[in-house]
Amino acid sequence: MGLTIGVDVGGTKLLGGVVDDDGNVLSRIRKPTPGGSASGIADSIADLIEEARQSYDVSAVGIGVAGFVSENRSTVRFAPNLALINTPLRDEVAARVGLPVVVENDANAAAWGEYRYGAGRGHSHIVLITLGTGVGGGFVFGGKLYRGGFGVGAEIGHVQIVPGGTGRPCGCGQTGCLEMYVSGRALGRHSREAVLADPVGGAELLAAAGGDIEKIEGPMVTLAAQEGNALAIRVFAEVGALLGQGFADIAASLDPTCFVVGGGVCLAGDILIEPARKAFAANLTGAGHRPLADVRAAVLGNDAGLIGAADLARQSD
Repeated sequence: MGLTIGVDVGGTKLLGGVVDDDGNVLSRIRKPTPGGSASGIADSIADLIEEARQSYDVSAVGIGVAGFVSENRSTVRFAPNLALINTPLRDEVAARVGLPVVVENDANAAAWGEYRYGAGRGHSHIVLITLGTGVGGGFVFGGKLYRGGFGVGAEIGHVQIVPGGTGRPCGCGQTGCLEMYVSGRALGRHSREAVLADPVGGAELLAAAGGDIEKIEGPMVTLAAQEGNALAIRVFAEVGALLGQGFADIAASLDPTCFVVGGGVCLAGDILIEPARKAFAANLTGAGHRPLADVRAAVLGNDAGLIGAADLARQSD
């Protein structure tokens, strides 16, 4: 099919690019996400597409959105950080640019990108989990993107790992969700609690935050862990263990052959991945009597969503 455009629509930025058949991003454009109205968002996406296609002959557009997308990949039912509620985004953008358009959940698009061109290559049953501000997920089973009956499946972040109403309250209205323990926000919170509990061990991290414990956040903790800070490494071990427990719970139901971990928290690499692997193996139902899924770090980085969205547009032609 040739070249397509992928657009990743987040709460603060639009990231778009022209992508070829091999998953190579030939150009990138970044714009702020406008607030206020659905039509303003559609206008900005269309402007990005028009800019991207000036130097390339493109045939279709894929849009990944951080929200619930209808089963026919046309309507954004709800996006908590965007002014999109029951918005027919596919048709709105297609009318503006005159190209075929598909719309997909951003984590689903990223899962497809990693399956086709990234860490999931060689596997036909993968689960992607993205650890950013929140926790997202996407499933590819039998070489096909699994979206659920209504198009809103794979909300891994809201798997309950602390039952009985005793876990941390989550923005979804439940308690004990995985998102509250392994996201970037959770990493910062775990670290602040660890510094309070161990002021001596946390002195270096607190100093990096200018003495203000509330300024200790995920990226700072990641850097400290990479530099060998013992407290930061210990926090990552705790987060990794909880993530591995989540893998075991998911594997009991879905039986993937590979877990791919993406998002900003994953920048810690094996400091996070190794504890997750160990906890996954220790908590897996029937451990020792079944194959153990691979656990891999994502490789496409921030481009995963736009690459996946662009390829889904190509596949739907």
